[in-house]
Amino acid sequence: MRGAVSLNQKKSRSLVSIAGLVAVATLVSKVFGLVREQAIAAAFGVGSVYNAYAYAYVIPGFLLILLGGINGPFHSALISVLEKRDKSEAAPLVETVTTLVSLVLLLVTVVLIVFADTFISMLAPGLGGEVKAIAVQQLQIMAPLALLAGLVGIGFGTLNAADQYLLPSISPLFSSVAIVIGVVTLMWQLGTNLNNPENWYLGAMVLAGGTLVGGVLQWLAQLWAQWQAGMGKLRLRFNWRIPGVMDVMKVMGPATLSSGMLQINTYTDFFFASFIPNAAAAMRYANFIYLTPLGIISNMILVPFMPVFSRLTAPENWPELKVRIRQGLLLTALTMLPLTAIFIALAPVIIRVVYQRGAFKSADADLVIPVLMAYGIGMFFYLARDVLVRVFYALGDGETPFRISIFNIFLNGFLDFLLYKPFQTPGLVFATIGVNIVSLVIFLGILNNRLGGLPLQEWGKALLALTGISFLAGVGSYGVSWGWEQFYPDNNFFLQLLRLLLSVVTAFTIFIILSIQLKLPEVYMLLSRIKGKLKK
Repeated sequence: MRGAVSLNQKKSRSLVSIAGLVAVATLVSKVFGLVREQAIAAAFGVGSVYNAYAYAYVIPGFLLILLGGINGPFHSALISVLEKRDKSEAAPLVETVTTLVSLVLLLVTVVLIVFADTFISMLAPGLGGEVKAIAVQQLQIMAPLALLAGLVGIGFGTLNAADQYLLPSISPLFSSVAIVIGVVTLMWQLGTNLNNPENWYLGAMVLAGGTLVGGVLQWLAQLWAQWQAGMGKLRLRFNWRIPGVMDVMKVMGPATLSSGMLQINTYTDFFFASFIPNAAAAMRYANFIYLTPLGIISNMILVPFMPVFSRLTAPENWPELKVRIRQGLLLTALTMLPLTAIFIALAPVIIRVVYQRGAFKSADADLVIPVLMAYGIGMFFYLARDVLVRVFYALGDGETPFRISIFNIFLNGFLDFLLYKPFQTPGLVFATIGVNIVSLVIFLGILNNRLGGLPLQEWGKALLALTGISFLAGVGSYGVSWGWEQFYPDNNFFLQLLRLLLSVVTAFTIFIILSIQLKLPEVYMLLSRIKGKLKK
């Protein structure tokens, strides 16, 4: 018994160290991502080059997320099969799967190159002239990312199965580094502003080429690590009868189709964005800031709750399951609502501190600011919906979320059509928020019936109180920001950074102090988690 306890403790420590390693690597990648976006903003601003790139990158970026991302179908399929097999079987299995996947994705790459003009016309019918021509050329340059996405996804799964986590988690920074080097070199040669029409094509090609080079470097780094771990080499194998190959394909195919359906909303948004000048570029800049804290916090909330939900699916455990659902929703509110207040109250300062230098002028900031504010409004609804989706998965019901996602595709298109003209670019974000709100209501209604009733009124009162507190936090932070500007109107970067930090601290301080007065157990739970992290 003592030996078993020791083994479990060792495994627990191992999991904690892995989680810490992945968190640090992810943070490093995020920092390099920020530097990349700042370099692009300084070089191109919210102009034609980056706007064209935003459309050209939609399909390659979608494939990188879908096929090459952690927890994507390729990653999950490889881990699920390799974990059940002896290491000696890994190399031929991985090489065979790589060969089969590469043949399919090589065909996709050729199709993207040949029909790039058609894809851009379908995706962005509102684009015209040189901007469309640039987007077509950029898509042709980045088309091989379709092949690289599959190879990177296979590498993620293979290396994780071999207990290697640092390289897969940190490898996305290769793309950021390649783009930064290309853009900075071009700025050094041609000056700080590459947004002049005579420099459009050169700047666009460097941006697309840097993205492709980054993808190649990411794959080569993983390939070398696979080789060292004995998990396969760069070798063609066509024997799909090798044990495990069909098991991988059976998981990989349906998972890819299912995940791909959920990305259609992105295409819909960009379709309507093409009728709004520079909308795609503005959305990309704002989206990066919005997703950075959302991605980190979502892992903190979703990852621990998934196994908890799974243990409480039996009817006799439903009372505790309801408590855990409440905890998930209220922890989401406690982390997302202060960020909503900050993004709405301080969006001008945030955009100017992060982006406004070089080619990114005040007029560019004016385009991005309302988009970031709109994203801020939807933070709670986005993450709360994901919490409830995990409840359905824990209950063994993946069909309901999938059906609702299909409905959401049509709803998103309808809301985009209604809102993009009166609200311009923020209207596309409002459409997504509307979809998330509707999904949240539907999920709560279904769970209310399935679990024999939820205390929705009680939860609603707590959420309403936290919303009111977030409003006061936003007012307080805005007041501090406004007061600072009266005394220090200078646009000096460090003064603006201090202004932002002081205003953010004010927002969090007000939110925490007033939230404690509500005496919600989730407040103390969150504070204890934060204290635990700080002690480490």
